[in-house]
Amino acid sequence: MNKAQEMVKIAHRALEEKKGGDILILDIAHVTIVADYFLISHGENSHQVQAMADEVEEQMAKAGYPCRHIEGYAAAKWILLDFGDLVVHIFSQEDRRFYDLERIWRSGITLGKTEIETW
Repeated sequence: MNKAQEMVKIAHRALEEKKGGDILILDIAHVTIVADYFLISHGENSHQVQAMADEVEEQMAKAGYPCRHIEGYAAAKWILLDFGDLVVHIFSQEDRRFYDLERIWRSGITLGKTEIETW
């Protein structure tokens, strides 16, 4: 397992801990140089969205992967956590439907939880 894959596993577990909705893992390494992976999820309300972001940031920092940049925390409609090889997008349900990153990045490879467990 490489560094980026380890980061995905840690962040995915953190999102699950906070009951993130419809967690999607996108392998975008062959599409862009922005990152190797996107994790996309949503929360039911702004408090859950912030709690999800807090948990991801805390668990990643504990593992030695500090967040490089955070956007959107105060509004909690779309929080972006940049860890370099991994970018985590945490949305409100409405904003997730509106921005539809899954469609925009559809050339990425969608991975399931069972796939990342084998890393």
